[in-house]
Amino acid sequence: MIALSLAEIAGIVGGQSHDIPDSALRVTGPVVIDSREVRPGSLFAAFAGERVDGHDFAARAVDAGAAAVLATRPVGVPAIVVDDVTEALGALARAVVERLGTKVVALTGSAGKTSTKDLIAQLLEHKAPTVWTPGSLNNEIGLPLTALRATEETEHLVLEMGARGIGHIRYLTGLTPPRIGLVLNVGTAHIGEFGGREQIAEAKGEMVEALPPAEEGGVAVLNADDQLVRAMTSRTKARVVLFGEAADADVRAENVRLMENGRPSFVLRTPTGCSDVTMRLYGEHHVSNALAAAAVAHELGMSVDEIATALSEAGTLSRWRMEVTERPDGVTVVNDAYNANPESMRAALRALAAMGQGRRTWAVLGQMAELGDDSLAEHDAVGRLAVRLNVSKLVAVGGREASWLQLGAYNEGSWGEESVHVSDAQAAVDLLRSELRPGDVVLVKASRSVGLERVAQALLDHRTEGEVTGR
Repeated sequence: MIALSLAEIAGIVGGQSHDIPDSALRVTGPVVIDSREVRPGSLFAAFAGERVDGHDFAARAVDAGAAAVLATRPVGVPAIVVDDVTEALGALARAVVERLGTKVVALTGSAGKTSTKDLIAQLLEHKAPTVWTPGSLNNEIGLPLTALRATEETEHLVLEMGARGIGHIRYLTGLTPPRIGLVLNVGTAHIGEFGGREQIAEAKGEMVEALPPAEEGGVAVLNADDQLVRAMTSRTKARVVLFGEAADADVRAENVRLMENGRPSFVLRTPTGCSDVTMRLYGEHHVSNALAAAAVAHELGMSVDEIATALSEAGTLSRWRMEVTERPDGVTVVNDAYNANPESMRAALRALAAMGQGRRTWAVLGQMAELGDDSLAEHDAVGRLAVRLNVSKLVAVGGREASWLQLGAYNEGSWGEESVHVSDAQAAVDLLRSELRPGDVVLVKASRSVGLERVAQALLDHRTEGEVTGR
């Protein structure tokens, strides 16, 4: 973070200083919420969680070098006391971003946010110093923490924004007003919380409503292939740039094909020319993500050849998202267990089918959470798709939702041993260890709450053949 005195911070957040011997003391390190991550000059933000209260670690944070603690009560060490730490973090982030004048790129969507954010970050890093959201820290706490990592040298700030209801993105864009806003898609992730795709579109569209008008440099980057996203054109005063495979898209992909190894290749066409791209990432769904990233990079001055080269070199920055690892015995493990929704499940299964040509394929799948009344139909549909794609064996892991996955496969014609329902991760690992053969390809995917990354980790851990370790 840029250096600010404790007095300046107290003024920004409307807090009261307690036990601060010198208000001119400056915060020169990162803002953190975990006392183990404190560095000299840090500001430690104390949150009271369900199991752990950060206030109890205030002294430890200061002993480790924190300049002060942001807290809701005096803690016996230098502290700035506020009514709400979350709101204070947001106010601090807003002030820092305004002071820096950094170009803010914000993105949202039902699926692909983190992968696309990682692509944008890797493209823009070729051009100038860039700070981006680590992992999926895209909420009212993670976003300010990311913004506060920016310094005077930071030219681009790439921020992923999530939403679980109307008004969430409006709040986040108020903290870090974007100049470029990107909406990827409107799917069914969290549909149980929103109530329908139209409500999801209403929430995601808050992104483009927050943009400055075109004459002030505002740019809305919208998916031309998603009609609910394309319709957001009417909700913004910013200049609209369309990406996709549609003929009228400003940034589009032509001659898309999936290589035998599951990696997509296409011709990237922009308003200033075209260039060939062959990605290192796996799955055709990354084409749309790449186009979105390319549109942003093009708006920020990168040439089409620079963009194509960077896209062809880009890898995965966030863990458990189509991480592909080949074991010494030739078994390929695809760890995509960070999260799941119907759209990403379908994309992952298609990538598995492409990677597994001539090889046995395994889909180890678990619950897709927060689907509400659509849960049965969506799990059934995923099970059916696994059969249609000729996945060799579906392993449905867990309780009721897993049984629906297996039932869908059965009703689509997966009889005998082509699909199986097991109770938990350990049972899945036991089955796989007994039946995998060299050359097999294994996809592991479910919502984060299921913890199926433990299956992938167990398959890749050659140091032990024991039980699956906890998260």
